[in-house]
Amino acid sequence: MSAQQLLIALPPSEGKATGGDGPPLELAGLSSPGELTAARERVLRSLVKVCSVTSPRAVTRVRGVLGLPVGLAGELAVNAALRSAPTLPAAARYTGVLYDHLGLSTLPPAARERAASRVAIVSGLWGVVRPDDAIPAYRLSMNVTLPGVGRLGTFWRAPLAAALPDDALVVDCRSAAYAAAWKPPAGCTVLAVRVFTVAPDGTRSVVSHMAKATRGDVARLLLTRPSGADADPGTPGDVAALVSAAGLRCELVRPARPGGGAAAPWFLDVLLTT
Repeated sequence: MSAQQLLIALPPSEGKATGGDGPPLELAGLSSPGELTAARERVLRSLVKVCSVTSPRAVTRVRGVLGLPVGLAGELAVNAALRSAPTLPAAARYTGVLYDHLGLSTLPPAARERAASRVAIVSGLWGVVRPDDAIPAYRLSMNVTLPGVGRLGTFWRAPLAAALPDDALVVDCRSAAYAAAWKPPAGCTVLAVRVFTVAPDGTRSVVSHMAKATRGDVARLLLTRPSGADADPGTPGDVAALVSAAGLRCELVRPARPGGGAAAPWFLDVLLTT
């Protein structure tokens, strides 16, 4: 198998850093403007309009649309102010377990430069952003259906197909909702990272918190690379070898069947002992 360019596909975090010191949002200044600006504008316009409500009844209705519990009703005002809110680089905006373990802001300079082109954060609002893209705080999941837009996981498929590469080694750390919005085409090699805890009797279980943490660890390993390595891992075997060398127990699972128009994924199963 020949080496391909590395792309690390991540989900956004639900929680995000607030505030910022950057100027208000400029859609044309985000990555992939030619492919994504029109779609971003359509989603942004709908979200701001939906969230610009004040009556208790309307707030309850919109919380239902966005899937927000009562305690997060304040996020509607955050969304309504998206066009004027201050921005932060996506690397600083996204928080949570995966991003804490990835530590984009603490990467060595060379690794941070690699992250700028190799990390793709798939988003319900932006389609995809890169770590240096300046974005405001917001709340919008990929499984939401917006008026005039539809279900976001479906809406973003065509724009993301145009914006993302059709020949890459995609190390996929996304959850199912975000994976549905972009299925890498057959020219890509997809390596989906799965994380299991293993009981003494060999029983494997999925634990969400540990899965997020471990995916963040794997992404950081891919960006920092071992001392002396002068190239990205270019095959699933390269990734498995790197992860194993870092002390994580893992298994590489070959694709089970052809994926039709999409790449049939390999799986990197990281096994954690309970």
